[in-house]
Amino acid sequence: MSFFAKTPQITSDGANIKELLTRGVERVYPSAEFLEKKLKSGEQQTIYLGIDPTGPSLHLGHIIPILKLRQFQELGHKVILLIGDFTGMIGDPTDKAATRKKLTHEEVLENAKLYKTQASKMLSFSGGNPAELKYNSTWLEKLSFADVLELSSHLTHADMVKRDMFQKRIAEGKELYMHEFLYPLMQGYDSVAMDVDGEVGGNDQTFNMLVGRDLLKKLKGKEKFVISMKLLADPSGKKMGKTEGNMVSFLDTPADCFGKIMSWPDGAIVPAAESCTLLSEEEIGAMKKRLESGGNPKEEKMKLAEAVVSLLHGGDEATKARASFDAAFTEGKPVDFVEISREGNPMGTLIEKGIVASKTELRRLIAAGAVTCLDSDTKVGEDFALSFPAGKYRIGKHRFIEFR
Repeated sequence: MSFFAKTPQITSDGANIKELLTRGVERVYPSAEFLEKKLKSGEQQTIYLGIDPTGPSLHLGHIIPILKLRQFQELGHKVILLIGDFTGMIGDPTDKAATRKKLTHEEVLENAKLYKTQASKMLSFSGGNPAELKYNSTWLEKLSFADVLELSSHLTHADMVKRDMFQKRIAEGKELYMHEFLYPLMQGYDSVAMDVDGEVGGNDQTFNMLVGRDLLKKLKGKEKFVISMKLLADPSGKKMGKTEGNMVSFLDTPADCFGKIMSWPDGAIVPAAESCTLLSEEEIGAMKKRLESGGNPKEEKMKLAEAVVSLLHGGDEATKARASFDAAFTEGKPVDFVEISREGNPMGTLIEKGIVASKTELRRLIAAGAVTCLDSDTKVGEDFALSFPAGKYRIGKHRFIEFR
């Protein structure tokens, strides 16, 4: 990362710009040609990624847009990581069939306390072209009711209600609250407040990002570009996320991270390599070619897992995680167990260490017979989630714990 220490120098190399415009990208607004022209102009662009801190850790889904920010930083542009400490209290209704639980500002800030450190694995917050960390409460909490009414006058009911998830709720007779209706307006105002040139985010955020594009154009006459990134999904198109229990958290141990990725479907190998690693396009192309010619998917998935673990934990830990996985599933030896104290809050520790995403997920795994007591070689019952008996357990295929 030596380039981070240098004084920013705008790079307009065609090959680098092409990769920036295509790797992991679903669509560029208003067009890829528009953004390409801006990037080749030699003028420094300011682009941001907004993250609402609804959980205590970043996860692999966040890596996708963060790595896109990294590409901009490598080319000498200004990047901003925006913590949605105000919008996070409300909760983005995107893809939610029911209203999110509202969080206090203290809960949101507590969730976000590790975000900068975790993002520092991919971005530099120091040197000649440092990334900036901002919080949107800085401007949103200062807006008066009159300010909100004025902003609202720039968007119509039709603009907002056309969202697919709003339409689905209305069709199902479910409640749609006004604070959810106004959420895209608040997120969109972030672009105006920071006076940015562009924004990057997952394709599930496209609607919100385009609201910001509309507001910036109407209020400041500025043409903002939006980069909509592909989401991690299985071959059926189902989003891989926290609720599905297969999303890697930055709090996962290297071994757990490696094991979760090895449980992914084979169809996710190449898309994940493109979006979640620093593997070169040549390496990914070779990986794709080997798979298409009948190569062993397990070997390619091992390369993917090692690349992700290396990004999150370093090369040495990635090597150890691979060796540990090989020992467990090739040589029949157990992996390292994550030790958890039965005192205090063992359920909270399971979530904190990324073993399970929630108590609901643990109960689902128990009901599916996916939690085994290795001492007795038996499946655990429902009371496991209440008493957490001492012993060694396997949760799913690749998570090993020991309660003491």
